[in-house]
Amino acid sequence: MFTLYKKELATFFTSLIGYLTVVVFLVLCGLMLWVFRSDFNILDYGYADMTGFFLIAPFLYLFLIPAITMRMLAEEKKNGTMELLLTKPMSEMTIIWAKFLAGVTLVFISLLPTLVVYFSVYALGDPVGNIDTGSVIGSYIGLLLLGAAFVAIGLMASALTSNQIVAFILAAVISTFAYLGFESLYNMEILGNADLFVKSIGMRHHYESISRGVVDTRDIIYYLSVVALFLMATRLVLQSRKWQK
Repeated sequence: MFTLYKKELATFFTSLIGYLTVVVFLVLCGLMLWVFRSDFNILDYGYADMTGFFLIAPFLYLFLIPAITMRMLAEEKKNGTMELLLTKPMSEMTIIWAKFLAGVTLVFISLLPTLVVYFSVYALGDPVGNIDTGSVIGSYIGLLLLGAAFVAIGLMASALTSNQIVAFILAAVISTFAYLGFESLYNMEILGNADLFVKSIGMRHHYESISRGVVDTRDIIYYLSVVALFLMATRLVLQSRKWQK
């Protein structure tokens, strides 16, 4: 698995995909936080706080992570190398885990440079260091877990088709609904007593819970369950190819 993981990770950085994803994420975050006049602008906000970044990042990941994952399995199917991989002495889950971990690693790498924002806000605070570090750590953990869930969704979408554009659209739609859809249903107040339950199914609810700085095991279990669910779904899609044959 480690060999396939290294190969997948190397593929990101031997093409424009890895670099472009990280650069686009960082540039858009930088513009929204420091340049554009908006509620997210740290200087305009007037408080030593990274709330703007943790509000923007999930929406950027809704499009950037599907761009990372769209080729993972779709390209293998299109080039006919999926059958070659499956003939190797490795299970479907080994292939899936290797690609999933490569995607999560790229998400983690994209977050590392954003620590500059933290240290900048830390230095700009009055007094210096006047920032809720616990909340920031919780938000980073939540963002990484959210990114992992989006990677798992994107991997399943990539397994469903050999067309990378279709895989991108599927992943973006499913991820958007998982993050915002249940919250929207809750806000409509059309489900009566089930409203709170529906809200608790959504990813945004658990992300905001972790972002408060209290890492609840229920939120961790939720994200791990979502990841496991979509990775198992990906496995079923790959196995269905064998059943069809």
